Amino acid sequence: MEPILFIVFGAIAVGGAIMVVTRRHPMSSALFLILTLFAVAALFVLRQAHFLAAIQVIVYAGAVVVLFIFVIMLINVPENKLPLERLTGFRFLGIMVAGLFILEAALVARRFATPGTPTADSGSVEAVGRALFTDYLLAFEVTSVLLLAAVIGAIALAKKRI
Repeated sequence: MEPILFIVFGAIAVGGAIMVVTRRHPMSSALFLILTLFAVAALFVLRQAHFLAAIQVIVYAGAVVVLFIFVIMLINVPENKLPLERLTGFRFLGIMVAGLFILEAALVARRFATPGTPTADSGSVEAVGRALFTDYLLAFEVTSVLLLAAVIGAIALAKKRI
């Protein structure tokens, strides 16, 4: 039953992610992003990482996407002012490059994957916190600066000109 659920939630996550980047209206993209994040949380539950699933729902689907929705509503771009998308060769080229990047990432991950059994405390809150603030501290800080820059950019875009 678990492999079937993994395939179902994986398909929902991939389909939702594709819908996020292909929708014209920003609000529908944000709603598909919520669907994608919930599907990823379900994948975490299937891998017995309940803490990560809860954090996925609370922080990302609950807080970050709500922030995105507030920014979308604050900017309030009318339907007729949304940019028109033209079908060009760049879209096809982008799809090909994205496919090559995915293939390359899969090959690199397969090459450097170290088979091993997880320890008993590998999914605990203490183990996640220890890894986050030791091995992944730089990535954690870069992500926080990136989110801060996104918020400042949203405020700058939404600020009324005087």
